[in-house]
Amino acid sequence: MALTAAAHPIEDPIEQMFPLPKLLALGLQHVLVMYAGAVAVPLIIGNAMHLDKHQIAMLVSADLFCCGVVTIIQCLGVWKFGARLPIMMGISFTAIPVIIATGSDPASGMQGVFGAVIASGVFTVLAAPFFGRWVRFFPHVVTGSVMLVIGLSLMRVGVNWAAGGQPMIRGPEGAMVANPAYGEPFALAVAAIVLLTILLLTRYLKGFLANIAVLMGIGIGFAIAIAFGRVDFHGVADTGWVTIVRPLAFGVPVFHLWGTLALCAVMTVMMIEATGQIIAIGDIAGQKISEDRLARGLRTDGIGNIIGGLFNTFTYTTYAQNVGLLQVTGVLSRWVVAAGGAMLILLGCLPKVAFVSASIPSYVVGGAAILMFGMVSATGVKILAKVDFVHNRRNLYIVAVSVGLAMVPVVADGVFDQLPEAVSRFFHSGVLVGTFTAVLLNLLFNGVPKRETTGSTPVVPQTPAEVNA
Repeated sequence: MALTAAAHPIEDPIEQMFPLPKLLALGLQHVLVMYAGAVAVPLIIGNAMHLDKHQIAMLVSADLFCCGVVTIIQCLGVWKFGARLPIMMGISFTAIPVIIATGSDPASGMQGVFGAVIASGVFTVLAAPFFGRWVRFFPHVVTGSVMLVIGLSLMRVGVNWAAGGQPMIRGPEGAMVANPAYGEPFALAVAAIVLLTILLLTRYLKGFLANIAVLMGIGIGFAIAIAFGRVDFHGVADTGWVTIVRPLAFGVPVFHLWGTLALCAVMTVMMIEATGQIIAIGDIAGQKISEDRLARGLRTDGIGNIIGGLFNTFTYTTYAQNVGLLQVTGVLSRWVVAAGGAMLILLGCLPKVAFVSASIPSYVVGGAAILMFGMVSATGVKILAKVDFVHNRRNLYIVAVSVGLAMVPVVADGVFDQLPEAVSRFFHSGVLVGTFTAVLLNLLFNGVPKRETTGSTPVVPQTPAEVNA
């Protein structure tokens, strides 16, 4: 029987249950928050690979289906996979350049892409236990800095969505040209209405209705776009109602060394990013993330890649905007996020419904994204509030330098282009730069932290020096 927090208070917010209607509404909110980002990746890769419309539609359906499957594994846990935390898994933007480069190789093609995705998934599964031991290197000063950097880095994406897309698009002749729709007043107005609606609903509504303020804000923005004739439903009538996501639709995967190594390097970056987010979710819920639980969460990235490669899609990771949504609503139930995963599976098998959902303009989602990404940064600030900056002023240097360096590629894109390619790729990721800087400076100023004696019980300090530390 479903329980409500009001009638049956529980100590663990992650295990909170809701009646089915509320569960579905809260789960749908998670789907809408991550939907634009999830659909964008197969659209970008499909167009870059010059795939036809039906093949791109296949990529989108496969993506939604696998997002749902991997999310459910992460939330509910299967064997040694899944952190059993409210984590929405989605397809990653980080791997796009490597995937396009691998797929553009005539000797590789899409079969080489999926082979590299599967191989990188196996690598991630095997490497996850070693990354699980890194949890001790992520105290509050590091985790808070990483979450602050993630939110600030993503803000550019949210602003572009709110402005109607990318500032530069590919023209008819293949060259990059200015996007005439970028910054259109109508798009900015609708994004502002969505954001204002969410804020007002959060302020004046209570309980469940306040928790779905983001969902209602997106719905109002979508209705305005439809009323002004700004939504293109062309092609919905020609799309079938039900489809079966077919594995290996592009043929048997092939494995090429360089594509595989490049994607394994990308997965290393993504595991570092995911580590900070998983620990942050535990902090929001008031739970300490053990090495074993972190390893289970990171293994899910790997099994997601294996599933994705078999079902014609790409690499998977934690979606930061949904971490922000957890902070906005205060609803931390993993069952809610798992319900969102089930909806994604359904959308993957219902192309007509998925087509309508994909018709939501980017500026509608952008209004909510600005809030979501801002909340990711706010989560970092909340975690940093637990850091002792008074008695240990060196922590100020950790935050200042890690955030400052992480913002360089965000505010000055191209500043590292003249460096060697391997070095340039590293510095193009503000999150990676900020994470490495925070970890290294914490080691410099605060020393090497002691490892836990068990998977969940921290070492008890015995000496006065350990107590002070």
